[in-house]
Amino acid sequence: MKENRPFVDWELMNHFMVDAFCGYGVPREDAEICADVLLESDRRGIESHGCNRFKPIYIDRIKKGTLLPVTEIEILKETPTTVVMDAHDGMGMVASHKMMKMLIEKAKTYGMAGGAIRNSTHYGIAGYWSSMASNEGLIGITGTNARPSIAPTFGVDNMMGTNPLTFSLPTDEEFPFCLDCATSIVQRGKIEYYAREGKDTPKGMVIARDGTTMTDSKDILKALVDETAALAPLGGIGEELAGYKGYGYAAVVEILSAALSGGQFMKALTGVSDDGKPQMYHLGHFFFVVDPEAYMGLETFRKTAGDICRALRNSTKAPGESRIYTAGEKEYDTWLFRKDKGVPVGEAVQKDILDVRDELGLSYHFDFEKE
Repeated sequence: MKENRPFVDWELMNHFMVDAFCGYGVPREDAEICADVLLESDRRGIESHGCNRFKPIYIDRIKKGTLLPVTEIEILKETPTTVVMDAHDGMGMVASHKMMKMLIEKAKTYGMAGGAIRNSTHYGIAGYWSSMASNEGLIGITGTNARPSIAPTFGVDNMMGTNPLTFSLPTDEEFPFCLDCATSIVQRGKIEYYAREGKDTPKGMVIARDGTTMTDSKDILKALVDETAALAPLGGIGEELAGYKGYGYAAVVEILSAALSGGQFMKALTGVSDDGKPQMYHLGHFFFVVDPEAYMGLETFRKTAGDICRALRNSTKAPGESRIYTAGEKEYDTWLFRKDKGVPVGEAVQKDILDVRDELGLSYHFDFEKE
């Protein structure tokens, strides 16, 4: 791996983000959860959901009033194997952490557990929550709806969010099988990353209302808000490359996120009121945890999962290709590369960090600062 951006020590970045969240009203215990979720994205190389989003998605929304820094979690319904929560527009990461803690305990007792959250906000990378289960030798499944951005097959309206459907499965290897990806061909966060880095979005990922494709990342972000463009579902535009499959899975996530929690969906999640003013996002999430011990045992599961992954990686490679990966492997390799170096930060993130530091009057110094 090559990296030309400067690195910031993991511990330093963690302390800074915790103090910054606290500076904007997030309780320290909650701030520690939020910082860890964001840093886990960067540990895995999922930079679209890491430090890149610290200021624009969380801090700016707190300041704008569309995200409450103090999370008042209400348990609406609970059974021995299920939980339904209302996050009351607080930190989605805080509510999700409490949910997974509860479901892991329930699944260890009863074999399976499921939960849903309504009136929530962005909960970071979905893989963080499913990995909480796999780290305990359990199967984790989660999904969330989001601001509308995906067009249905044969449509151009941005109707559904990028709606990840995520699985983490324990294996007998050093990392779990973790499939964490959007049901769109590209997620909004990736386009935000392209825009911040001054890069175009690859052709064919975004459709304008006239049916043409868009590539200017900044124009795309504006058009998604104006509802004059939409992301294509997994597979792409139309049916030729099976875009209807991605469309179908996005709809599954939308239904489960809203219907299990009794929450809102699609056009109600724009974050903008009918008169054009910012409002709460009211997102929904769902979670399932399964204990392999309730089936043929954890060790059987881990070995079988590992054998399958190894067989896939050892299968015949296409001409010119040097390696076949399984889900979670690239993220693990990224962590091995970065763990002793720190978080790589580009110029846009550097500016965000310094702006937040100076606004709060925090006494932090970073090596990337110009003397």
